[in-house]
Amino acid sequence: MQTAYFIGVDGGGTQCRTRLTNQNGDILAACTGGPANIWSQFDSAMKRVCQLLDETLHAAGFGPREARQTHVVLGLAGGNISRVRVQAQAWPQAYASWQVFSDVEIACPGAHHGQPGAVLITGTGSQGAVWDGQAFRCVGGWGMSLSDQGSGAWLGQQALRLALKAHENLVEHTPLTRALMANFDNEPETLLAWSVQATPAQWGQFAPQIFQAAREQDNHGVALLACCAQEVSALISNLSQNGRYPVAMLGGLALPIHPWLSAEIQAMLVPAGGDALSGALRLARLCA
Repeated sequence: MQTAYFIGVDGGGTQCRTRLTNQNGDILAACTGGPANIWSQFDSAMKRVCQLLDETLHAAGFGPREARQTHVVLGLAGGNISRVRVQAQAWPQAYASWQVFSDVEIACPGAHHGQPGAVLITGTGSQGAVWDGQAFRCVGGWGMSLSDQGSGAWLGQQALRLALKAHENLVEHTPLTRALMANFDNEPETLLAWSVQATPAQWGQFAPQIFQAAREQDNHGVALLACCAQEVSALISNLSQNGRYPVAMLGGLALPIHPWLSAEIQAMLVPAGGDALSGALRLARLCA
């Protein structure tokens, strides 16, 4: 029986990671590189992934023969877009098998040790996925203009809209809204010019300030986080399917928003048992 190897790839919007194992699950090599979002930058992302795969094989002392014995699963940001997933699946390669998923999908079997379960990633953006043991169902992940509810970018956008309202005396000013407008010299036109070109990460940079304001009982800070928790709760309820699936919440907002969730919603949550790369490696074995 021919020896088999497995590589998991976790490609996000800020960095890409790989992990190579043998049939016993021993880690033979691991590498880290730049971003790999196939929706926003398809060609550069795929080239970066392939270069990182080459580096991973090289780090293990492997050559073309071992590459042909290696099963690869890629979990890539933007992989939820069917058109680009098909393109990535068709990318020229010389591995034993090659399967493309989204980065949130590979997190599911990783978080639940290969068993059915769900994950909700709440960071700069938000997206969830359910793994029933055979297939995935995803929610969200369509960008902050259409989706990403309950995320850092969404929270920052809601806060700046509120700050602008307060500046125009449509709602009361609080220390939070005053501090937010001060970032733009209290000039709506300055805020407008910034908003036109702001990235999700730039919108999300205000999230820590909002959490701090809520801790200080700022009325708007408290209201914003209550609304954010409501959005997150709706996603968790949908993913859980009335308690059928345990949900692991990941991402930069997962810990700070947790106390704002009701006891009923918190009961649906479980700690993640493993990371996204371990999930990709589990899928690689299934696809072999």
